[in-house]
Amino acid sequence: MKGTFPITQFRQIETPFYYYDTALLRQTLRSIIEESSRYRGFCVHYAIKANANPKILNIISQSGLGADCVSGGEIKAAIAAGIPGGKIVFAGVGKSDWEINTGLKHNIFSFNVESIPELEVINELAARQDKVARIALRINPNVGAHTHANITTGLAENKFGITMRDMEGVIDYARTLKNVQFVGLHFHIGSQILDMGDFEALCNRINDLQQQLDNHHIHVENINVGGGLGIDYHHPNRLPVPDFKSYFKTYAKFLKLRPHQTLHFELGRAVVAQCGSLITKVLYVKQGDFKQFAIVDAGMTDLIRPALYQAYHKIENITCDDPQETYDVVGPICESSDVFAKAVDLNRCERGHLLALRSAGAYGEAMASQYNCRQLPKGYTTEDLLW
Repeated sequence: MKGTFPITQFRQIETPFYYYDTALLRQTLRSIIEESSRYRGFCVHYAIKANANPKILNIISQSGLGADCVSGGEIKAAIAAGIPGGKIVFAGVGKSDWEINTGLKHNIFSFNVESIPELEVINELAARQDKVARIALRINPNVGAHTHANITTGLAENKFGITMRDMEGVIDYARTLKNVQFVGLHFHIGSQILDMGDFEALCNRINDLQQQLDNHHIHVENINVGGGLGIDYHHPNRLPVPDFKSYFKTYAKFLKLRPHQTLHFELGRAVVAQCGSLITKVLYVKQGDFKQFAIVDAGMTDLIRPALYQAYHKIENITCDDPQETYDVVGPICESSDVFAKAVDLNRCERGHLLALRSAGAYGEAMASQYNCRQLPKGYTTEDLLW
């Protein structure tokens, strides 16, 4: 089963480009809001690093979600999209002074702090603005996730967060600083997680840490569990909306929240991945000794995930329904790793046919580069093509 695309309009647009199905995006947002609102105190922030396209951000802002930012530029993008500072959390292991000052200027909900030196700099910069910065400490829970090694973030070997051993001491120290206010704990164990047992393990670790803090009369107002929920890259048509019901239910069941606590989530990929496709044109079909290649005009500069993570994206020939043949789908970049898929079955390809690389709404356009002096791909929404 193929996805449905406005082929007539596509033929008038220079490839490669990103296409965003905004009806699916809105359906996904409705599911997030419906499932999260079943539980008291659940608050969802969209992780902007997944996709910062302004048109996408505007739709997400209109839904009422907050923002999870990892740079000063993302804070500016969130504000420009209409997301209020009071709904923005700012994470990242290396926040520069101008980025911290940007967060302070917009009175963001919290800085997710990852070290004592960072805590001290935030305190100093907040004092200069005569403000008190709300901070949550990012704790490294040393919880593994069943995902790619490059997108795990919660192990002791990763660069992120404060160790559990140092947690209480850093909280005590934060409370001595005049221009920061300790408001919560932040956790994040990785991305593209489909096993709810990984989130259950995080809940159990947080429960232990909360009990430890309770024993020392330290009460936490906010718990932020990050994001990490994955999508089905193999079946984007059959499973276009992630399993938000199981995701939120897992936290409701296993995390022992106190009555006064708010639980924050930072969902990115699960919000936007399935609504986006990279549309590319076949330049040549090349016959090799043992295989044939569909050489397309998109490359790893437009979608780096296959080269960087060996990630799978379903590919469809959306131009014709001819019988299938087997191809290696490759791009024009002067790198051997510029390969989207090997030995993939597609409807017979010819020069000029359009291919859709599915589930590319997250970490696609956002990670595009101009390597080889290539132009950045443009992004179009359903509304853009209503001519």
